[in-house]
Amino acid sequence: MAKTAADDKKTYRVGIIGRTGKGGYGHALDTAWSAVPQTRVVAVSDDNKSGLGAAARKLKVNRAFLDYRKMLDEAKPDIVAICPRWVDQHAAMVLAAAERGIHVYMEKPFCRTLEEADRIVATCEKTHAKVQIAHPTRFSPMIDTIRRLIADGAIGKLLEFRGRGKEDRRGGGEDLWVLGSHILDMIRAIHGAPSSCFARVGWKGHPVTADDVFDGPEGIGPLTGDNLQAVYQMKDNVTAHFASVRNQAGNPRRYGLQIFGSKGVIELIEDTLPPVQYLGDPSWSPGRSGAKWQHVSSAGIGKPEPLKGPQYKARHTLGILDLLEAIQDGREPKCGMLEGRGVVEMIAACFESHRQGQPVEMPLKNRKNPLTLL
Repeated sequence: MAKTAADDKKTYRVGIIGRTGKGGYGHALDTAWSAVPQTRVVAVSDDNKSGLGAAARKLKVNRAFLDYRKMLDEAKPDIVAICPRWVDQHAAMVLAAAERGIHVYMEKPFCRTLEEADRIVATCEKTHAKVQIAHPTRFSPMIDTIRRLIADGAIGKLLEFRGRGKEDRRGGGEDLWVLGSHILDMIRAIHGAPSSCFARVGWKGHPVTADDVFDGPEGIGPLTGDNLQAVYQMKDNVTAHFASVRNQAGNPRRYGLQIFGSKGVIELIEDTLPPVQYLGDPSWSPGRSGAKWQHVSSAGIGKPEPLKGPQYKARHTLGILDLLEAIQDGREPKCGMLEGRGVVEMIAACFESHRQGQPVEMPLKNRKNPLTLL
């Protein structure tokens, strides 16, 4: 559906869902809308009474609800922001909005299992509700720049991706879910979906067993692992690696993504306009070659950054603007439900491969949490 002049002038009504004490309002998803003049926050819901009052005052709205479903029915927003970091209610919240034809901008992770993701996709396909997941790097102009550099041969033949989490107290399985989701989404944004995964998950010096599974924090559900390594087979004979080990964080930290080719390396971290570095060195070892890392801007290697607007410093503005364009144009958002499901599948594939003790083909046949089947 092509957008019309009326679409350009429309002001989208936004409802906010938070959960004080259970994920709160995420990474400021509640206040992000003030930077987008095409939107207006009209209502807020929070099942914590004191938290609800505080949120209503902060957002300067009169309509405040303890039950988000009541907010959806009575305030009738065009878009709902699902803000909590905790993931246990994400699927229920998205489904409640999608069943009513309400579009969604939401905190990551998308949901807990592929079963939940499949239900969301099926519902949104019926009602045409759009879902956008808040992975800021997905919307960064640097993604197109990196794709262009790879296509132009700046690093030669693309060989592999290497990503790591923050590797703090959450290192291992929790790191994979909470921060690895950003890294996996960056890999998908640059090079698409994997076809298989081979992974190993460890706990206190031994391979994970059913006895090592526990109820994870932030509503993740069954979880395990204080260390893990996953290798994904990508198109064009490219491999992608993700690893995380608990309490091994660096300073400066290693959290980010490196892209290796036959002639060099590109490195980026997670952000809206992230620092990106380029090493034109086929050995990947500047200590041996004497090659120097070079800054990369959206304009290219060694060029000053031409993009200066506030949207490039904000975490959510570009994602919200893309969602509005997707609604108007009738297309899938850049980080929509299919990409969200793809990230959940890459996470699940790590645990499913460990469970089976072998590589697993993707898409996965098992749609349940693999840790419930150990």
